[in-house]
Amino acid sequence: KYRHKIQELRRSSPDVFESRMEKRSEVKKQPVGHSKQGEFIRCMEEKARPIFFAEGLGSKTSKGGFTKDKTLDSILNVEMVKEKSAEEITQIWNQYFSAKDTVYAVIPADKFDLMWKRAQSCPSFLYALPRKEGYEFFVGQWSGTELHFTSLINVQTQGETAPSQLVLYHYPDLQKEKGIVLMTAEMDSKFLVVHDAQCLANQVQLFYATDRSETYGLVETFNHRSSEFKYMSVIAELEQSGLGRELRPGQVSDKS
Repeated sequence: KYRHKIQELRRSSPDVFESRMEKRSEVKKQPVGHSKQGEFIRCMEEKARPIFFAEGLGSKTSKGGFTKDKTLDSILNVEMVKEKSAEEITQIWNQYFSAKDTVYAVIPADKFDLMWKRAQSCPSFLYALPRKEGYEFFVGQWSGTELHFTSLINVQTQGETAPSQLVLYHYPDLQKEKGIVLMTAEMDSKFLVVHDAQCLANQVQLFYATDRSETYGLVETFNHRSSEFKYMSVIAELEQSGLGRELRPGQVSDKS
């Protein structure tokens, strides 16, 4: 049907003819199902997916490279997740941070309430970080809902100017509506690895969220009767709880 028109085009405008033949050849080389419309649809689907996390926002850093005024809005699209259940938010939070080299958690509201109440009257404590040989001590100091850690030797040599080596950020923004408090962290990788940070974060809950009066009693002693406080009592508590053995590098937990 089009043979005559094709031949006429070839005679009258050979350049146009060759150009159309090249385009036709390119189309034939495309894989089956390929189309620019398909690419457009895929692009729109990507853009339509909910973006829960606001990467790169709130990135003003303070001394030591830690984020200054690190709000939940600078990490998470709070308005979007408000429509989700606590279980869904927990899954979103855990899935996002599981791919990152950091510490994170979702803390039940009642547990955080207990921790927060105790942090008001006992804002600091001494933590013991298991090492291959012995322990290294770190001081944890609450500043609002942030918990800053630095090694004891830093405190002894630099006092109040001792730099933070780990900061745990607690976000109670969704506590009333969803019954959860979100937590994540930043650390100075020159001094600590994620394993160390996780150990310290676990100890916060061990000492501040415990139902055992003897355990929290160490926190009270450290804050209000410092002359009576014994460093080795922290290690003894860790060993008794099993946390010290479990988190010591090079050892395998005996928990199943």
